[in-house]
Amino acid sequence: MKILVTGARGFIGKNLVVELKNRGYEDIFEFTRETDKNLLDKYTKECDFVYHLAGVNRPKNEEEFMKGNYGFTSELLELLKKHNNKAPILMTSSIQAERDNSYGRSKKAGEDLLFSYSKETGAKVLVYRLPNVFGKWSRPNYNSAIATFCYNISRNLPIKVNDPKTVLNLVYIDDVVEEFIRALKNTETKSGKFCSVPVVYTKTLGEIVDLLYSFKKSREDKSIPDMSDSFVKKLYSTYLSFLPEDKFSYELKMNIDDRGSFTEFIKTIDRGQVSVNISKPGIVKGNHWHHTKNEKFLVVSGKGVIRFRKIDSDEVIEYYVNGDKLEVIDIPPGYTHNIENLGDTDMVTIMWANEPFDPENPDTYYLEV
Repeated sequence: MKILVTGARGFIGKNLVVELKNRGYEDIFEFTRETDKNLLDKYTKECDFVYHLAGVNRPKNEEEFMKGNYGFTSELLELLKKHNNKAPILMTSSIQAERDNSYGRSKKAGEDLLFSYSKETGAKVLVYRLPNVFGKWSRPNYNSAIATFCYNISRNLPIKVNDPKTVLNLVYIDDVVEEFIRALKNTETKSGKFCSVPVVYTKTLGEIVDLLYSFKKSREDKSIPDMSDSFVKKLYSTYLSFLPEDKFSYELKMNIDDRGSFTEFIKTIDRGQVSVNISKPGIVKGNHWHHTKNEKFLVVSGKGVIRFRKIDSDEVIEYYVNGDKLEVIDIPPGYTHNIENLGDTDMVTIMWANEPFDPENPDTYYLEV
């Protein structure tokens, strides 16, 4: 199948083209503002499906709205008619087409042109009135408020929110691309004359901004957003895609002494805490027990032994561990325990606890194994 994509380097086009290639589509005609216009004649002659994503939404003057959103659509359809090519056409419009403004009127004109073309030629047309789209590769101060917020917040720049109660309907770029590929396979989501992306989120600007600032803070407090919430997961991915390239990393506070170090990595309210423990050769750490707190130890480098003793028993239980054979050791409540490095190099242990450490209620009691 030969696929024509107009606006191929725009936000949606770039994501779509990349995923089409991921799925094995190789004959993709990518048309952009920089493409030789003569190539469009060839592309419209040979293509089997058209993704018409090109458009104008931030012109220097309002006249460019109609030229870009109606005029180019007209050129595209005339070339298809010239070659008697009745390939299906998917066009991205906007919910703004329902409103009386320059951008909305230009989008509505493009829609009407496409529906008339379908009536005249019998070609299948799919018009998507998209709400606000967010995701990676969007442009700040151009594609969406979310792109601008992500860019500014990740760079400690101020943002402007006129009314935090403003409600937005949002679709995520991966969901848009998934729907567009369904349309390519003739299984689009359609209601009446328009098509839609089935996964839509309704959020206020205030909610979005609060989440974005919490993502920024998470690098300081070592928290992880609630990934069970699909919107939070997608917004977090979007935020990370805007990090400055010299700010991908962030330091952790290492608690270092002559025994080695202990470093908190991740803290969550509902999934506990992950830390990294480094023990020097011959060092024993632990010798304490918990009422309710429980842990999992995973030695990833070096070798050692983890010892347990039920606090009302004399029997010592030993588990020998090493980084060459990864196995998780559960640390049940009611057992005092320690871990000793038996090797001649540092031993590195990943430690998970079922709750973030609370200095006001540590639930940790010293007792030799």
